[in-house]
Amino acid sequence: MRYPLGEHEKERIISKTGKKLGEITLDEVLKDHVAAEDIKISKEMLKAQGQVAKEAGNEPMEKNFERAAELVDVPDDVILKMYDKLRPNRSTKLELVLMAQELLEKYNARNCAKLVMEAAEVYEKRGILL
Repeated sequence: MRYPLGEHEKERIISKTGKKLGEITLDEVLKDHVAAEDIKISKEMLKAQGQVAKEAGNEPMEKNFERAAELVDVPDDVILKMYDKLRPNRSTKLELVLMAQELLEKYNARNCAKLVMEAAEVYEKRGILL
């Protein structure tokens, strides 16, 4: 895939629900043919953007896209809870470990779970856990 995807790969871009980018227009929204779920990005597109980043030599960005792809199937309320708990002085180490376990076991978000565990270790060393 070539970046920017919206210009060079428009026909291959699909939403979480499978809608193609060209099907998501203002006219379709006004006809009530496009729902909120239709404008959420798909795992495939996030992985494709990660591949573009990797090919450009930006491996940290590739890892970010990999984690984002894992979060596509995680409910928004869980993501917001995770965001809040990852802020300094908002969680105990046990809470972070349990969050990582939930990400791994319930959502198969292996890379996100690893990131939360790394945060728990760093927060412990820095003294920014509850």
